[in-house]
Amino acid sequence: MDLSWKARGACRWVEPELFYPVSDADADPAKRVCASCAVKQQCLDYAVDSREFEGVWGGLTGNERRALHRRRRMLTA
Repeated sequence: MDLSWKARGACRWVEPELFYPVSDADADPAKRVCASCAVKQQCLDYAVDSREFEGVWGGLTGNERRALHRRRRMLTA
């Protein structure tokens, strides 16, 4: 799996703890970093495909990615 996109992530200079908020309600600062990221879609696809449901990836929380994963799975079933 090619993860070279990670080197271009807007998050590369941000403390990782920001992306692991205590609750979804605290995820806005991480989501703001993701909003302008050039590799946001690759990040989101990676997190959904690898079932990474902790933290903020690709601008979505784990709960939001779980829902997206379910929708994608239903579309391909």
